[in-house]
Amino acid sequence: MMRLLVGVAAGYVLGTKAGRGRYEQISRATKAVASSPATKKIVTAGRQKLSDSLNTQPKLEPMKQYDDTQVFVPRDQL
Repeated sequence: MMRLLVGVAAGYVLGTKAGRGRYEQISRATKAVASSPATKKIVTAGRQKLSDSLNTQPKLEPMKQYDDTQVFVPRDQL
């Protein structure tokens, strides 16, 4: 707990010394990275991978495509 408090205090002191301009610069950079299409793609892929690993349902694979509808079946039934 003491390490956390020391870390927070050090961050606060360094942040106040850096000033508002540096804060704005860091804020803009963070927003640019967060709104980047590459970042969104990585986050989406990570969420999907996590969802797949936690999912208890069988994984589905495309079987045939009828018109605009695609039919999926569990892998073990292919």
